[in-house]
Amino acid sequence: MKPFIFALLAATALGGIAVAQQTVAAAPAATPTFGSFGMDTAGMDKSVAPGDNFYDFANGTWAKNTPIPADKSNYGSFNLLSDLSDERTKGILEGVAGDPNSKIGVAYSTYLDRPAIDAKGMAPIQPWLGRIKAITRAAYPALLAEASSAGVGGPFAAYVGQDDKNPEVYALGLSQSGLGLPDRDYYLSNDAKLAETKGAYQAHLARVLTLAGEANADARAKAIVDFETAIAKVSWTRVDSRDADKTYNKMSVADLEKAAPGFDFATYFKKQGAPVDTLIVAQPSAIAGIAKLVADAPLGVLQDQLLVRSLDNFADVLPRQFDDEQFAFYGKVLSGTPEQQARWKRAVQFTTGSLDDEVSKIYVQKYFPPATKAVADQLVKNIIAAMGARIDKLSWMAPETKKKAHEKLAAFTPKIGYPSKWKDYSALTITKGDAFGNNWRANEWQHNYNFGHLGKPLQRWEWGMTPMTVNAYANFGMVEIVFPAAILQPPFFDPDADPAINYGGIGAVIGHELSHHFDDQGAKYDKTGKLTQWWTDADVAAFNKLEAMLAAQYDAYEPLPGMHVNGKLTLGENSADLAGLSVAYDAYRKSLGGNPAPVLDGYTGDQRFYLGWAQVWRRNYREQNLRQRLLTDPHSPSEQRANIVRNMDPWYAAFKPQPGQKLYLAPEQRVRIW
Repeated sequence: MKPFIFALLAATALGGIAVAQQTVAAAPAATPTFGSFGMDTAGMDKSVAPGDNFYDFANGTWAKNTPIPADKSNYGSFNLLSDLSDERTKGILEGVAGDPNSKIGVAYSTYLDRPAIDAKGMAPIQPWLGRIKAITRAAYPALLAEASSAGVGGPFAAYVGQDDKNPEVYALGLSQSGLGLPDRDYYLSNDAKLAETKGAYQAHLARVLTLAGEANADARAKAIVDFETAIAKVSWTRVDSRDADKTYNKMSVADLEKAAPGFDFATYFKKQGAPVDTLIVAQPSAIAGIAKLVADAPLGVLQDQLLVRSLDNFADVLPRQFDDEQFAFYGKVLSGTPEQQARWKRAVQFTTGSLDDEVSKIYVQKYFPPATKAVADQLVKNIIAAMGARIDKLSWMAPETKKKAHEKLAAFTPKIGYPSKWKDYSALTITKGDAFGNNWRANEWQHNYNFGHLGKPLQRWEWGMTPMTVNAYANFGMVEIVFPAAILQPPFFDPDADPAINYGGIGAVIGHELSHHFDDQGAKYDKTGKLTQWWTDADVAAFNKLEAMLAAQYDAYEPLPGMHVNGKLTLGENSADLAGLSVAYDAYRKSLGGNPAPVLDGYTGDQRFYLGWAQVWRRNYREQNLRQRLLTDPHSPSEQRANIVRNMDPWYAAFKPQPGQKLYLAPEQRVRIW
């Protein structure tokens, strides 16, 4: 029972659904913004042979001439549209910023008021810090639960989601946590860069403690890092933690406390609003190990970890020096970002994160025209049909499994643009001038909303992303694929652009999310969303053999000296890229109705299809950000994602790569799964 969305990276009203209380003028329909047919041909580098590096061929000039903005750790097509979403949302929020009756307006304007936040100093958070300093060991689990409810992380992470083996029911889940750095390797690796980052993290913790007026900051920071290093040693790897079978461990709370003595889990769960008898534990051995570490740790170390977590978590609504220090480490050191984002951008993100549907219902009426949804709906139908045809042609899948696969396809719920219902925020108090309190209460509201699912019927209308998010996702338990409004724009999708570009862009994105339900983890869920083996043993063996070839292919890529792509960590996303692009190609060819595609600007239809794919992955990275992604991100870097084409026979026919070129694979070496 892991977090439920499997994303591509990390609209106007549907019939009969009111999306806003006020009248908002509709935005004009989108027009092509990339070249004459939807492709930025000026961004290509034609001096690079497609067979050597297709990503550079499609994007090389853009990459050379496009600096990463100072407030970003990376920049590409996703960021381009995210910036557009932020600008549009800013316009919405500034329009209501002066309205005392608008929660989103008050939340936005209060967050923006940095002078007022500085004037209050530490007063807003001081009562909470005082409670941390005063706790006894017996009171620690209850306070840790309260911290978690307010968004402050601790050694464990509890959450509510579908029960993978009983998907019509919500269940409590528990997973490992407790690290202030992004991954266990930052604590345990001998890599010089990672060791340097770990040292910078310890120095950051010492500075946070000093800013808070605490004594002996250096020694206390070291004790926190030592504690977290011990947690890292017992934590599961990301590869093991993405395995749906390994992470489904249902047990009673009593059995959990026997297996992981030293921590009062019953109180911890009850205090968070989950007085349950059973739960699903993701990493049992890690939870047991962490519980022992918590039991053995000096109380002062547990207090100090909560203290620094709280100060870092709320740094943006505390005096400026905390905000600056938090960014100096997490922004500059960890991600390589030179400058903090403008306050208004962060205010937009805070408001949409706290009151997402209140903003969304205005955004979609203004910026998601019906024509976009209509064309996207048809594209989804075409991609699903192409996936069905692919299944029929598989040589390695048994007939009885194919039948079940078709039943699963028929059970899909595609969601386009935005949800069919909106959440009710009447219980959330937003107060003018109380930036810290607004943040705290918004976190508690989100926590209570999530835990409030326990014992209720499945809420199939809910989304895991806002319409303003430039992304897409698959939800295994819900058997759904979801495409927010903001990704349905150029370069991913333009109803007025060349179909080849749309199929290579958003068509492959749709295919990607659809095929996630048949990747190495998604294939473990049946047509009802239940975690169960519905393939034959022979199917599983054949599939795993093909997936192993793909993992090995990606293991060989070395984006940074000495750092390779982790083929097993990225397997699901690489598999979805391969399948999604293959299915989208079939759908594109079928859309031609047997007629030849026109040649545009000297490019054939097949060439434009693959260029459309490569264009959406253009992205420049700062070194620190790329290093972090290679350790933590289940997605491969953009260059390797674009170059998945080396496994596709039609790409060879379109661009004529030759033996000896870097991407060339002999036919028997090409990975063909779907």
